[in-house]
Amino acid sequence: MMSAEHPGVLRWLGYALGGRLPERYHDWVFTDLTGPDWRLREAGRIMLFAVVPITVLLLLPGRLEIRIYAALFVLVGPLFVGLAYGEELRDRRLRQHGMLPPSGPDPD
Repeated sequence: MMSAEHPGVLRWLGYALGGRLPERYHDWVFTDLTGPDWRLREAGRIMLFAVVPITVLLLLPGRLEIRIYAALFVLVGPLFVGLAYGEELRDRRLRQHGMLPPSGPDPD
């Protein structure tokens, strides 16, 4: 069995931020979105959207405790979205790449 071609770092970053990969990566995309621990990977991709705001909050002047609490507050939103809506997000990403979402119970 042939292993799926992995995207490079820049292509993966574009994919993680919602972009579509070329067709030659479709086997990898399907495995990424349906394989073991796909929910954790999906939540991690959503967390990428929080990196910039959290970094800005941590670099602002002021008391460290306040900056940390503000960053944690911002962290909760994307984490909740990634875990609560992971299946819908995964299904959209599969359709984006021209694939049908899996039917039946989730193997995770």
